[in-house]
Amino acid sequence: MKLAISGKGGVGKTTLAAVLSLLLARRGNKVLALDADPDANLASALGIPAEKQKLIIPISRQVALIEERTGAKIKQYGQIFKLNPEVSDIADNYTVNHQGVSLLVLGAVKKGGGGCACPENVLIKALVTDLLLNKNETLMMDMEAGIEHLGRGTARSVDTLIVVLEPGQSSVESAQRVISLAKEIGLKDIRLVANKITGRADEEFIRNSFPQMHILGFLPYTSEIRDADKSGVTVLDSISPKLLNIFENILNQLEKQED
Repeated sequence: MKLAISGKGGVGKTTLAAVLSLLLARRGNKVLALDADPDANLASALGIPAEKQKLIIPISRQVALIEERTGAKIKQYGQIFKLNPEVSDIADNYTVNHQGVSLLVLGAVKKGGGGCACPENVLIKALVTDLLLNKNETLMMDMEAGIEHLGRGTARSVDTLIVVLEPGQSSVESAQRVISLAKEIGLKDIRLVANKITGRADEEFIRNSFPQMHILGFLPYTSEIRDADKSGVTVLDSISPKLLNIFENILNQLEKQED
């Protein structure tokens, strides 16, 4: 199973990515969680201790690795470098393991006005392509508010794109843009998870905004997730059975579709 999760900043997509990753691991899956959001917070959401997080170096900052694989020096222009660098071993050698989940952090790459055909981006693009097309383990991609890391060549390998949103017009508009872009590159299975729901009116607002979309679940507005973050533990270690049941039902639907 290969899942990609997107959504406007602050809607809870990283929390969902962490919870689903941990639940999948507890169900016996070999899980690779890929933090593809420049504002990387998946390590915290997974409950990785702060001291261990300090040891994580994003791939975009692995200077020696980038220069070795692409044959180019960082921040030097006018170079010729490999456009198809060797990346097949990176997921095995640069992950941090926690509670059965292997975390790989991509990190941010600075871009110029017309995009960046720099060694960092080339390596990351090749890595994401390899993970989607050639790896068999369960993959969970926590993306930024878009689908930048996906292209037409890799979209067919994503089983489901989950768009997380909250009951607000800006969040709805952001979700609509992601859905439109996803369809353009050929993503077939796109579903929604609504977060921070305070009641039936919020649910109806989401349903009316996306009448043709499959909504996996409605997560209530609660302090449980915030309190877990403050405590530095995973959401699964502190949430109520009722909230856990919602997350498990979301995962059950995804696994049923996989079958």
